[in-house]
Amino acid sequence: MFGKWVLQPRLTAYVGDPEARYSYSGAEQRVLPWTPELLQIRKQLEHEVAERLALAGVSFNAVLLNAYRTGEDGMGWHQDNEPELGTVPVIASLSLGASRRFSIRAKTGTARWDLSLEPGSLLLMHGRSQVDFQHSVPKTRLAVAQRINLTFRHIKAQGPLRA
Repeated sequence: MFGKWVLQPRLTAYVGDPEARYSYSGAEQRVLPWTPELLQIRKQLEHEVAERLALAGVSFNAVLLNAYRTGEDGMGWHQDNEPELGTVPVIASLSLGASRRFSIRAKTGTARWDLSLEPGSLLLMHGRSQVDFQHSVPKTRLAVAQRINLTFRHIKAQGPLRA
């Protein structure tokens, strides 16, 4: 952050197809192999997304897992706009565990929305959502239990691995 290494205020893991290399905040994520449970969730989500959005051929080849252990863990304002996501990424965000606030704000103007992501909720971000808006999971002083967030995405093929 601002040219310095800092610890993320949450735990993360990255699972995907071997070629689904992904970097954010200047760090390439180590790709872990799919588990049978995550493969089943992926299959169900691809069906659900295709039905809801009328998007034929939506395929997720990776998932970023985030564990927000307490209210002290969070995620600041950001966009999922890394080049390997393409210009109009489809991201399916599945919430498990405790409810947490999810905030969305327009990049221009003052529009802002706060959602409560309940256990089992599915948030679909697509179209211009990563161009025109930012989102966050704000920290809170309230006592909250752990929340697990699975953000399924499609990673575009990259060139050769960096040395």
